[in-house]
Amino acid sequence: MQAKTILKDFPKLLKKTGINWIDSSPFELSAIVAYYAILSLPALIVIILNLVGNIWGREIVQGELLDEITKAVGIQTAESIRVMMLDRGDESVSIFTTIIGVGTLIYGATGVFYQLQAAFDKIWKVKENPKTNEFLKIIFDRLKSFGFILIIGFLLLISFILTALISSFSRRIEKFVPDNLFEYIYVVDFLMSILFIYILFAAMFKYLPSKKVRWRAVKVGAALTAILFVIGKYVLAWYFSEMEPASTYGAAGSVILIMLWVSYSSLILFFGAHFTKVYADMYLNNKDEEIVTL
Repeated sequence: MQAKTILKDFPKLLKKTGINWIDSSPFELSAIVAYYAILSLPALIVIILNLVGNIWGREIVQGELLDEITKAVGIQTAESIRVMMLDRGDESVSIFTTIIGVGTLIYGATGVFYQLQAAFDKIWKVKENPKTNEFLKIIFDRLKSFGFILIIGFLLLISFILTALISSFSRRIEKFVPDNLFEYIYVVDFLMSILFIYILFAAMFKYLPSKKVRWRAVKVGAALTAILFVIGKYVLAWYFSEMEPASTYGAAGSVILIMLWVSYSSLILFFGAHFTKVYADMYLNNKDEEIVTL
């Protein structure tokens, strides 16, 4: 597929994507994901802190996460999440209680990805196979959702390592490099963050739907979504800091702010998923691949 053809058809792709996006009730889907994100957040934080923290250092990971959360939704919400991080539940418990607790933790943490998969299946118009065992499908989908938690943990770990290397390297050469050239180091750091977001979205578009999606469509859709997400992140940060939409909710303001952030971000994610499908339908002729197979 030539780049000139894609650029020529890009307005048509966006128009078709916008129509499909509106028709799929994206605000309803994003509200569902935001609700489950709130339920999943405590368990997700515990798993991420233990996965990455045991390798990189719990306090360092906690500080990095809180820094990113502060940039996105503000100090007050970050402080509420910090309290969740400190409440680690280190008390001694029985093996049975531990097993139940770990199972509940994994089930809770995978909820948001499970709902994203349901939304992607709706976007791709997936038809369930009547021969599919529902119990096995739920188990398989939950395991797949947990896989995405591991992907996030791995990307965070790599991000921390590279950021630390760049920071160490920049301190060493700061005295010997002109200021205008020194700024490019931070550009590299920024581009790496976009790359990690792109990898995460590509993995979601490829493996979350209950059908095969071609990599060619995934790569284009994930690239557009990553760009829109980064733009949206800064717009949302400005909106939350200037307009303070959660200020009227009092003590529940932090929860509302997290739900708003997840909801708005999900709108971008669903737009990217629709774009991926439109691109696949237009160029890759896979419209009829709609049966789920376990």
